[in-house]
Amino acid sequence: MPLVSIVMGSDSDLPVMEKAAQMLDALGISYEMRIISAHREPDLFFAYAQGAEARGIKVIIAGAGMAAHLPGMCAALFPLPVIGVPMHTTSLGGRDSLYSIVQMPSGIPVATVAIGGAKNAALLAAKILAVSDAELLRKLKEYAAEMKEEVERKDQKLQERGE
Repeated sequence: MPLVSIVMGSDSDLPVMEKAAQMLDALGISYEMRIISAHREPDLFFAYAQGAEARGIKVIIAGAGMAAHLPGMCAALFPLPVIGVPMHTTSLGGRDSLYSIVQMPSGIPVATVAIGGAKNAALLAAKILAVSDAELLRKLKEYAAEMKEEVERKDQKLQERGE
């Protein structure tokens, strides 16, 4: 049973949102991935968001561009955490998406990552789940240690070159 739901409003968002899926795969977290337009398929969207808790979903990662209603609407209908991923747009570079997602009304919070930040959205979802999962917490600590070691290796190479 999936713990995380990755949802996006368009298949054009898929290359970005696949980064969330890759990170969840690396951490061994089960997920589902859907393309549902809140504007073009409102009945399907409402059924999806209202039924997510009953399906065992603990966190939704919602990617959206332009008007970016998807994460906020998920948060309005789903009682557990929603993480919004603003998409880069051609008109305003994704700032429109970012502002739409981050400016939710009081009482309807959406955690928001950087424009195109699906990998960080997956890591945030993992940290939320790790509150009650010691094995997942261990994996996150291991991932952080690997990132540190990578930076140290790169620094060492620079030092050896005399830079």
